[in-house]
Amino acid sequence: MSESIHRLEPLDRRPLADRTCLVTGSSRGIGRDIALEFARCGADVVVNYRSSDEKAREVTERIRENDETAIAVGADVSDPDDVSEMVERVHEEVGSIDVLVNNAGITIDRKFENMTYEDWTTVMEVNLNGTFNCTKAFYDDIKDADKGRLINISSVVGQQGNYGQANYATSKGGLIAFTRTIALELARHGSTANCVAPGFTETDMLEKVPDRIREQIRDDIPLNRFADTTDIVGMVRFLATDYADYMTGQVIGINGGMEW
Repeated sequence: MSESIHRLEPLDRRPLADRTCLVTGSSRGIGRDIALEFARCGADVVVNYRSSDEKAREVTERIRENDETAIAVGADVSDPDDVSEMVERVHEEVGSIDVLVNNAGITIDRKFENMTYEDWTTVMEVNLNGTFNCTKAFYDDIKDADKGRLINISSVVGQQGNYGQANYATSKGGLIAFTRTIALELARHGSTANCVAPGFTETDMLEKVPDRIREQIRDDIPLNRFADTTDIVGMVRFLATDYADYMTGQVIGINGGMEW
C-alpha cells in the first residue's frame, strides 16, 4: 500500500471557531437549533428574527451562558431596508460574516383554486425574496471570506410538490435553482453554496397540520416518523465546516426516504 495515502485528521470539536454565522429566522424551530449548534462548535452567532424578540433573546442568552458570542438582530427579511439595517448592525458589532443560513420561511396553505394573489406573494416575499435580500446584502462577506458558506434551507415540498402548497412549493423549488446558480458564481472565489431540503419536521409549522393529515403524511415516509430538528442540524453544521470544502451546488434531501 502506498505510503502517500492521505489520512483524515480526527474531527475538530470546535470546527467553527473564528467563524461568524448568521441564521435567519433563528428564534425558533430548525433555525434556533442551527444557531445553538453553531455556537457549540465555536462560532460567533447572529440570531435573526422578525417578531419573536423574547424567543430570540432566549437563544442568545443560552449561547452566552456557555461563554460564546451571540447577538439578536430583528429584521424582516422580505424588507430590503430592514436587511440593510441588519447588515450595518452586524458589521458594527461582530464584523463580516463567514456563513449565511437562509432559513426564514412561512406557509399560507390553501388549494390553488382558493389561493389569493396575496397568499402567493406573501409567501414568495419571505421565502424567496427574503433569501435574495439577505444573500445580496451579505454576498461580499461570503465571497471574500477565507471559506465562505451560503446554506439555503429548502424542503422536500420544493422537490416533489404538495397538495395545498403551490406557493410554498414554488418558493422552495426556486431556492434550489438559486443555490445552484450562486454556487457557480461563488466557486471562483473559493466559497460554496449548498441547499438542504428537509422532509416534514417536528416544528410549530407541522403542529398546525390536523392529526388526520399528519397520519397520512407519516404513512408516506419510509422511516415512518417525522424528522427531528437534530436530523437537519448535523448536515447544516457539516456544510458550514472545512469538511465540506469540495461540496458546492448540491441539494441534500433529509426526508426519511421520501421519493422526489
